[in-house]
Amino acid sequence: MKIKLNVILILIALSFSAFAQKDGKWTPLFNNKDLKGWKPLNGKAKFEVVNGEIVGTTVPNEPNSFIVTEDLYGDFILELEFKGADMNSGIQFRSESKPDYQDGRVHGYQFEIDPSPRAWTGGIYDEKRRDWLYPLEYNPSAKTAFKKDDWNKVRIECIGSSLRTFLNGVPAAHLVDDMTPKGFIALQVHAITKPEDAGKQIRFRNIRIQTQNLKPSPPDGIFVANLIPNTLTEQEKLNGLSLLWDGKTTAGWRGAYKQKFPEGGWEIKNGILSVLKSDGAESQNGGDLVTEKEFGAFDLQFEFRLTEGANSGVKYFVTETEGNNGSAIGLEYQVLDDEKHPDAKMGVVGNRTLASLYDLIPSIKVKRGLHKIGDWNYGRIVVYPDNRVEHWLNGYKVVEYQRGGPIFQALVARSKYAKWTDFGMAPKGRILLQDHGDLVSFRSIKIKELK
Repeated sequence: MKIKLNVILILIALSFSAFAQKDGKWTPLFNNKDLKGWKPLNGKAKFEVVNGEIVGTTVPNEPNSFIVTEDLYGDFILELEFKGADMNSGIQFRSESKPDYQDGRVHGYQFEIDPSPRAWTGGIYDEKRRDWLYPLEYNPSAKTAFKKDDWNKVRIECIGSSLRTFLNGVPAAHLVDDMTPKGFIALQVHAITKPEDAGKQIRFRNIRIQTQNLKPSPPDGIFVANLIPNTLTEQEKLNGLSLLWDGKTTAGWRGAYKQKFPEGGWEIKNGILSVLKSDGAESQNGGDLVTEKEFGAFDLQFEFRLTEGANSGVKYFVTETEGNNGSAIGLEYQVLDDEKHPDAKMGVVGNRTLASLYDLIPSIKVKRGLHKIGDWNYGRIVVYPDNRVEHWLNGYKVVEYQRGGPIFQALVARSKYAKWTDFGMAPKGRILLQDHGDLVSFRSIKIKELK
């Protein structure tokens, strides 16, 4: 009887194994013995196999070093573990090395390994290309998932344009992007600048991948950074986001102080909404655009592109009740070429520069978060139900204030807005795109109402 029972158990196990292979079979990427199937690129940091682990060791005077898979991968689920000293590192995926791109420099998506106090392990960085795509400021709850001086488990899901990372079972990043649909996987040893950092090690083990019958993890509710213009993913819809501009028509928008969309001065073309160049004056051509709907607490996301010397803005809590000339009044996220437009030098301590709360609070920008004129920027305005407000620029929070608080009121009293009673304090208002007479473009305008 015992023999028959063992046979039955073996048959069940074999049956389960066959099912598992059919529904997402794991394939090892590392044989625990040598580096067969991998090759070094760029710097000359040391990679070796020790006790079934790939060990990378820093060396001085070398750029970032990588050991990369010889095979390329498009859609996959990757799992592995890492443990490292106090050093920056990363795991490349859908990455490339081409002779005509920076002399073969490895570039592409990277799962960040960041043991510093910043704690961005699990964020998505674009190595030698676009910089940060998903810093963990988007999802600060994931910052505590990293385990220092212990093994950390990584899961990376790349399915179509959806790129998701997990650290020790915690959802870390969710990026939607289609720049590189396929590439190699690589392990990084970061360059060092201090001689005393030579000899530090990062270790990897249990590296495996699925490429067939992929099943993504369930929706998790974290912030989605969607870089595909004018689209909403199912996760974004579940998170409560909707398109504020549909990318095609004038639906939901009209001219400020007008009953309908302006007949001229604005252009919709190829999924881009542009205010056209005129004479650089406020609202003297097509005029400002405002939403037909009013909003109270919200999370507004938008992309914008400046031309050289251009000026515009995204305003909120616009009521159109002030009866002023020129642009409608409201709190303003400044959109400006700081180098070429004179407004950047006016105001007080930079409070009229890019992403500032115009004429009130200067934005504290991070140099690596600044994009070239002509490139798209990722803006975000968050107004919480308790009147806390944030301005974001390209993944970095650059302004934070309390609407209606004593500091806010003091700043208003010393600004150009002092003549308007209760400036910026309407419980609801419209979102506005400003016509300042310069060519500025917008797209991917989406909003989530907060409660």
